[in-house]
Amino acid sequence: MKTPVFTIVFLFTVVVSSPADAQKVTKENVAGVVNFARAETTVACGGSTKPEALAEMKKMGFVSVFNLRLADEPGNDLAAEEAAAKAAGLKFVHLPMSGGSPDPKTADQFLDMITKPGYQPAFIHCAGGGRAATMWMIKRMVIDKWDAEKAGVEAAALGLANARLKQFALEYAKSKAK
Repeated sequence: MKTPVFTIVFLFTVVVSSPADAQKVTKENVAGVVNFARAETTVACGGSTKPEALAEMKKMGFVSVFNLRLADEPGNDLAAEEAAAKAAGLKFVHLPMSGGSPDPKTADQFLDMITKPGYQPAFIHCAGGGRAATMWMIKRMVIDKWDAEKAGVEAAALGLANARLKQFALEYAKSKAK
């Protein structure tokens, strides 16, 4: 007599918790925007943005646009962008930030503006996306009280790749924790 063979298969799902779990950053192609990355529905960060792209930002549900580019950066037409933002029904905020020597006062101004009622969801941009992601990382650590690892994972997904800017964000947040 043959002995019956039974195979028992265990199926299970492992849920791994990591700093990336809470972020849900998506990369999208948006005409007129370089390096568009959205975190949940609260924010999107991007690089160089053409004024005509702002109507699409409004359609996507954003209520404000933050331009972190220096006024004299090549390709930065502040007057055209501000006019396009207003025409689209977006609040427009220009906070010039140097990637080479970021100023804590710019971060102070950003936090003051981004936390005002009616400024989120926000589209934040600079030339490549790194400065925008830096400001969002600062907001996550100082206002939302995220730890540096979790905020850093999200910021990297949004476009922060510059070690100097990341260090600036960490030092700024640490100075505000005192």
